[in-house]
Amino acid sequence: MGRLVYFVSDVHLGLRTADPVERERRFLSFLDGIPAEETRALYLLGDIWDFWYEYRDVVPREGARVVAKFIALMDEGVQVCFFPGNHDMWCFSFFESLGMRRCEQPQLTEIGGKTFCLGHGHLIGGGRPAQKLMDKVFSSRTVQAVFSTLHPRIAFHLGLGWSGGNRRHHDAYHFKGKDEPLYRFALKQSEAVHVDYFIFGHFHDAVDMALPTGARLIVLKDWISGGTPHAVFDTADGKLKVAER
Repeated sequence: MGRLVYFVSDVHLGLRTADPVERERRFLSFLDGIPAEETRALYLLGDIWDFWYEYRDVVPREGARVVAKFIALMDEGVQVCFFPGNHDMWCFSFFESLGMRRCEQPQLTEIGGKTFCLGHGHLIGGGRPAQKLMDKVFSSRTVQAVFSTLHPRIAFHLGLGWSGGNRRHHDAYHFKGKDEPLYRFALKQSEAVHVDYFIFGHFHDAVDMALPTGARLIVLKDWISGGTPHAVFDTADGKLKVAER
Protein backbone atom coordinates (compact mmCIF):
# COMPACT_ATOMS: atom_id res chain seq x y z
CA MET A 1 0.00 0.00 0.00
CA GLY A 2 1.30 3.46 -0.92
CA ARG A 3 2.03 6.15 1.62
CA LEU A 4 0.70 9.30 -0.14
CA VAL A 5 -2.89 10.54 -0.16
CA TYR A 6 -3.90 13.38 -2.48
CA PHE A 7 -6.82 15.82 -2.20
CA VAL A 8 -8.11 18.07 -4.98
CA SER A 9 -11.27 20.08 -5.62
CA ASP A 10 -12.98 22.53 -7.97
CA VAL A 11 -11.27 21.88 -11.28
CA HIS A 12 -14.53 22.76 -13.07
CA LEU A 13 -13.82 20.85 -16.25
CA GLY A 14 -15.95 22.24 -19.08
CA LEU A 15 -16.40 25.71 -17.62
CA ARG A 16 -16.23 28.20 -20.50
CA THR A 17 -14.14 30.64 -18.50
CA ALA A 18 -10.43 31.35 -18.98
CA ASP A 19 -9.09 28.46 -21.11
CA PRO A 20 -10.98 25.20 -20.52
CA VAL A 21 -8.64 23.20 -22.78
CA GLU A 22 -5.57 24.45 -20.92
CA ARG A 23 -7.24 23.72 -17.57
CA GLU A 24 -7.91 20.12 -18.57
CA ARG A 25 -4.34 19.68 -19.79
CA ARG A 26 -3.06 21.15 -16.53
CA PHE A 27 -5.18 18.73 -14.51
CA LEU A 28 -4.05 15.79 -16.65
CA SER A 29 -0.44 16.82 -16.11
CA PHE A 30 -1.07 16.90 -12.36
CA LEU A 31 -2.61 13.42 -12.46
CA ASP A 32 0.31 12.15 -14.55
CA GLY A 33 2.63 13.45 -11.85
CA ILE A 34 1.03 11.37 -9.10
CA PRO A 35 3.45 8.50 -8.36
CA ALA A 36 1.05 5.56 -8.44
CA GLU A 37 3.47 3.15 -6.78
CA GLU A 38 3.74 5.49 -3.76
CA THR A 39 0.11 6.63 -3.64
CA ARG A 40 -2.62 5.11 -1.52
CA ALA A 41 -5.62 7.26 -2.52
CA LEU A 42 -6.83 10.28 -4.45
CA TYR A 43 -9.77 12.19 -2.97
CA LEU A 44 -11.85 14.28 -5.37
CA LEU A 45 -13.67 16.80 -3.18
CA GLY A 46 -16.36 17.90 -5.62
CA ASP A 47 -16.90 20.14 -8.63
CA ILE A 48 -14.27 18.34 -10.68
CA TRP A 49 -16.75 18.93 -13.49
CA ASP A 50 -18.51 22.25 -13.91
CA PHE A 51 -21.65 20.40 -14.96
CA TRP A 52 -22.35 16.70 -14.90
CA TYR A 53 -25.48 14.76 -15.72
CA GLU A 54 -25.72 11.03 -16.29
CA TYR A 55 -28.36 9.54 -18.50
CA ARG A 56 -28.71 5.79 -18.20
CA ASP A 57 -26.68 5.26 -21.38
CA VAL A 58 -24.99 8.66 -21.88
CA VAL A 59 -22.34 10.53 -19.87
CA PRO A 60 -20.63 13.86 -20.64
CA ARG A 61 -17.73 13.79 -23.08
CA GLU A 62 -16.00 16.64 -21.25
CA GLY A 63 -12.93 15.32 -19.50
CA ALA A 64 -12.98 11.88 -21.11
CA ARG A 65 -9.18 11.73 -20.88
CA VAL A 66 -9.45 12.62 -17.19
CA VAL A 67 -11.78 9.65 -16.65
CA ALA A 68 -9.28 7.46 -18.49
CA LYS A 69 -6.52 8.67 -16.16
CA PHE A 70 -8.63 7.87 -13.10
CA ILE A 71 -9.05 4.35 -14.46
CA ALA A 72 -5.31 4.05 -15.09
CA LEU A 73 -4.53 5.13 -11.52
CA MET A 74 -7.01 2.61 -10.13
CA ASP A 75 -5.49 -0.12 -12.32
CA GLU A 76 -2.17 0.69 -10.64
CA GLY A 77 -3.66 0.26 -7.18
CA VAL A 78 -4.65 3.84 -6.27
CA GLN A 79 -8.07 4.16 -4.64
CA VAL A 80 -10.06 7.04 -6.15
CA CYS A 81 -12.78 8.48 -3.90
CA PHE A 82 -15.16 11.23 -4.92
CA PHE A 83 -17.57 13.58 -3.19
CA PRO A 84 -20.31 15.06 -5.38
CA GLY A 85 -20.14 18.85 -5.39
CA ASN A 86 -22.95 21.29 -6.06
CA HIS A 87 -21.93 21.41 -9.75
CA ASP A 88 -21.51 17.67 -10.31
CA MET A 89 -24.11 16.31 -7.90
CA TRP A 90 -26.02 14.62 -10.74
CA CYS A 91 -23.71 11.60 -10.76
CA PHE A 92 -25.59 8.38 -10.17
CA SER A 93 -23.68 5.16 -10.86
CA PHE A 94 -21.12 5.71 -13.61
CA PHE A 95 -18.15 6.49 -11.38
CA GLU A 96 -18.92 3.57 -9.07
CA SER A 97 -19.13 1.27 -12.10
CA LEU A 98 -15.53 2.21 -12.88
CA GLY A 99 -14.40 1.25 -9.37
CA MET A 100 -14.38 4.67 -7.73
CA ARG A 101 -15.78 5.05 -4.21
CA ARG A 102 -18.54 7.58 -3.65
CA CYS A 103 -18.50 9.47 -0.35
CA GLU A 104 -21.05 11.72 1.32
CA GLN A 105 -20.06 14.85 3.21
CA PRO A 106 -19.03 15.45 5.89
CA GLN A 107 -17.15 12.20 6.25
CA LEU A 108 -14.84 11.32 9.12
CA THR A 109 -12.09 8.93 8.10
CA GLU A 110 -8.81 7.71 9.57
CA ILE A 111 -5.76 7.96 7.33
CA GLY A 112 -2.32 7.01 8.56
CA GLY A 113 -3.24 7.46 12.21
CA LYS A 114 -4.82 10.90 11.68
CA THR A 115 -8.52 11.77 11.63
CA PHE A 116 -9.79 13.67 8.62
CA CYS A 117 -13.16 15.34 8.08
CA LEU A 118 -13.71 15.63 4.34
CA GLY A 119 -16.31 16.98 1.93
CA HIS A 120 -17.02 19.51 -0.76
CA GLY A 121 -18.12 22.12 1.78
CA HIS A 122 -21.34 23.21 0.13
CA LEU A 123 -23.96 24.17 2.78
CA ILE A 124 -21.98 22.56 5.62
CA GLY A 125 -22.80 24.55 8.73
CA GLY A 126 -25.60 26.41 6.93
CA GLY A 127 -26.04 28.59 3.87
CA ARG A 128 -28.07 31.36 2.31
CA PRO A 129 -31.78 30.62 1.75
CA ALA A 130 -31.29 30.84 -2.03
CA GLN A 131 -28.47 28.28 -1.86
CA LYS A 132 -30.55 25.90 0.24
CA LEU A 133 -33.50 26.21 -2.15
CA MET A 134 -31.34 25.56 -5.20
CA ASP A 135 -29.76 22.53 -3.55
CA LYS A 136 -33.20 21.18 -2.66
CA VAL A 137 -34.43 21.68 -6.23
CA PHE A 138 -31.39 20.00 -7.79
CA SER A 139 -31.62 17.11 -5.31
CA SER A 140 -35.24 16.48 -6.27
CA ARG A 141 -35.78 13.18 -8.08
CA THR A 142 -38.71 14.79 -9.89
CA VAL A 143 -36.51 17.57 -11.26
CA GLN A 144 -33.86 15.03 -12.27
CA ALA A 145 -36.48 12.88 -14.02
CA VAL A 146 -37.84 15.86 -15.94
CA PHE A 147 -34.33 16.93 -16.93
CA SER A 148 -33.62 13.41 -18.22
CA THR A 149 -36.34 13.83 -20.85
CA LEU A 150 -34.28 16.54 -22.58
CA HIS A 151 -32.02 15.61 -25.47
CA PRO A 152 -28.41 15.49 -24.17
CA ARG A 153 -27.30 18.27 -26.54
CA ILE A 154 -29.98 20.57 -25.14
CA ALA A 155 -29.41 19.46 -21.54
CA PHE A 156 -25.66 20.07 -21.54
CA HIS A 157 -26.06 23.36 -23.40
CA LEU A 158 -28.45 24.55 -20.71
CA GLY A 159 -26.37 23.20 -17.82
CA LEU A 160 -23.05 24.63 -18.97
CA GLY A 161 -24.69 27.91 -20.01
CA TRP A 162 -26.32 28.35 -16.62
CA SER A 163 -23.13 27.54 -14.74
CA GLY A 164 -20.96 29.85 -16.84
CA GLY A 165 -23.46 32.69 -16.63
CA ASN A 166 -23.72 32.29 -12.89
CA ARG A 167 -19.92 32.48 -12.59
CA ARG A 168 -19.68 35.64 -14.73
CA HIS A 169 -22.32 37.48 -12.72
CA HIS A 170 -20.85 36.83 -9.27
CA ASP A 171 -17.72 38.35 -7.80
CA ALA A 172 -14.95 36.15 -6.43
CA TYR A 173 -15.82 34.88 -2.96
CA HIS A 174 -13.51 35.46 -0.03
CA PHE A 175 -13.68 33.14 2.97
CA LYS A 176 -14.91 35.05 6.03
CA GLY A 177 -12.69 33.28 8.54
CA LYS A 178 -14.23 32.76 11.98
CA ASP A 179 -17.53 34.23 10.73
CA GLU A 180 -17.89 31.48 8.13
CA PRO A 181 -20.47 28.73 8.90
CA LEU A 182 -17.92 26.14 7.78
CA TYR A 183 -15.45 27.40 10.40
CA ARG A 184 -18.11 27.20 13.12
CA PHE A 185 -19.00 23.68 11.98
CA ALA A 186 -15.36 22.58 12.12
CA LEU A 187 -14.85 24.11 15.55
CA LYS A 188 -17.97 22.45 16.96
CA GLN A 189 -17.10 19.11 15.35
CA SER A 190 -13.54 19.16 16.67
CA GLU A 191 -14.82 19.96 20.17
CA ALA A 192 -17.07 16.89 20.05
CA VAL A 193 -14.60 14.39 18.56
CA HIS A 194 -10.89 14.50 17.84
CA VAL A 195 -10.14 15.70 14.31
CA ASP A 196 -6.70 16.51 12.96
CA TYR A 197 -7.61 17.90 9.54
CA PHE A 198 -10.71 19.36 7.92
CA ILE A 199 -10.35 19.56 4.13
CA PHE A 200 -12.98 21.05 1.84
CA GLY A 201 -13.33 22.90 -1.45
CA HIS A 202 -16.27 24.91 -2.86
CA PHE A 203 -15.26 28.41 -1.77
CA HIS A 204 -12.68 29.01 -4.54
CA ASP A 205 -10.41 30.57 -1.94
CA ALA A 206 -7.24 29.21 -0.34
CA VAL A 207 -7.68 28.78 3.42
CA ASP A 208 -5.38 27.22 6.02
CA MET A 209 -6.46 28.00 9.58
CA ALA A 210 -5.59 26.54 12.95
CA LEU A 211 -8.56 25.91 15.23
CA PRO A 212 -8.40 26.42 19.01
CA THR A 213 -8.79 22.66 19.39
CA GLY A 214 -5.55 22.06 17.52
CA ALA A 215 -7.28 20.92 14.34
CA ARG A 216 -6.41 22.44 10.98
CA LEU A 217 -9.07 23.77 8.58
CA ILE A 218 -8.08 23.71 4.93
CA VAL A 219 -10.08 24.93 1.96
CA LEU A 220 -8.51 24.12 -1.39
CA LYS A 221 -8.28 26.80 -4.08
CA ASP A 222 -10.03 26.29 -7.42
CA TRP A 223 -8.17 25.56 -10.67
CA ILE A 224 -9.83 28.28 -12.76
CA SER A 225 -7.16 30.94 -12.33
CA GLY A 226 -4.20 28.61 -12.85
CA GLY A 227 -1.84 26.44 -10.87
CA THR A 228 -2.39 22.99 -9.40
CA PRO A 229 -4.02 23.60 -5.99
CA HIS A 230 -4.07 20.41 -3.96
CA ALA A 231 -3.04 18.84 -0.67
CA VAL A 232 -0.99 15.71 -0.09
CA PHE A 233 -0.69 13.73 3.14
CA ASP A 234 2.29 11.50 3.78
CA THR A 235 1.33 8.62 6.05
CA ALA A 236 5.02 7.89 6.65
CA ASP A 237 5.68 11.10 8.59
CA GLY A 238 2.10 12.24 9.32
CA LYS A 239 2.57 15.59 7.57
CA LEU A 240 0.10 17.37 5.30
CA LYS A 241 1.38 19.76 2.64
CA VAL A 242 -0.86 22.21 0.79
CA ALA A 243 -0.04 23.68 -2.60
CA GLU A 244 -2.14 26.82 -3.16
CA ARG A 245 -0.81 27.26 -6.71
